Amino acid sequence: MRVFDEIRGLVEADGPAAPPDGLAGWAPEAASDGVPPVVSARFDDLGADGAPARLGIMGGTFDPIHIGHLACAEQAREAFGLDAVVFIPTGVPAFKRDRAVTPAPDRLAMCRLAVLPNRHFDVSSLEIDRPGVTYAVDTVRALRAHFPANVELFFITGADSILSIARWRESAAVASLTRFIAVTRPGYVVTDAFKAELASLGDYDVSYLEVTALAISSSALRERVHDGFSLRYLTTLPVCDYIYRHGLYRGPGAAPFATACPQ
Repeated sequence: MRVFDEIRGLVEADGPAAPPDGLAGWAPEAASDGVPPVVSARFDDLGADGAPARLGIMGGTFDPIHIGHLACAEQAREAFGLDAVVFIPTGVPAFKRDRAVTPAPDRLAMCRLAVLPNRHFDVSSLEIDRPGVTYAVDTVRALRAHFPANVELFFITGADSILSIARWRESAAVASLTRFIAVTRPGYVVTDAFKAELASLGDYDVSYLEVTALAISSSALRERVHDGFSLRYLTTLPVCDYIYRHGLYRGPGAAPFATACPQ
C-alpha cells in the first residue's frame, strides 16, 4: 500500500460533471469579466500582479482523497515555497480502465471538501470538464497557457514512478513546462544509479523530497468501507461524512453506521 498510488496519470472524463453535493457555502467565484475560473476559484489570478509565484500540481484519481495526499501536498508546499497547490482529479483514468472508478462528481466533491480548510489548496475540474481522454501534457499545457510566465509550475509525483516518465505522452514537452517534485518515504534511498538512469531518459528537472511515511492508500480505504469499518483519522471528517451519506464503497451486509464519522 502506497501513499502515492494515485499521484500519476492525469486523464479526462466523458463530459462535464454535475454540481458537487455536500458543499454548503461553497461556490466558485467568477472572474472579473464574468467568465468562470479556468483553473480554480482560489488561484485563477495567481501571478496576475507580476510577482513571482509557484504553483504545485497534484493529480490523481482520489478515490477517495485521504490524509496521505493532503500531507504530501502540504509538505511539498512548505519545502519548495509553493504559493498554492491545485488538486486535479482525473475523469476516466487511463491506467484504471479495467476496474470500476467512482463517478467524477463524487471524487471532485470529496476533494473540495478535503482541501477547503487550507487556504493554500484548491481543486480544479479542468480534467473532468474537458471531453475525451487527456494526458498530463495536455493539462500542463493548459495551465501554462492560463498562468503568466512569472508563475512557475511544479508537478508533484512519487519518486517510485518517476522512472516511468519516458513512457508519458510527450514527456519532453511536460519537462519543458514544469519542474518535478519526486516525493519519497523515509528510508527510500535515491541512489546515484537511480539518478543516472533518469538522466539517461531525458532532461528532466527533478527535486526529491522525503515526506512523512503514511501506510495508507485509497484502495485500502475502499476495502475498509466495503467491510464496514470506519475511515476516521484516515481522511477528513467531511469526506467521511460524504462517503457515508452517499453510500460509496459499501459492501453487501456491511453495517451502514460503521463508516460514519461522528463529530
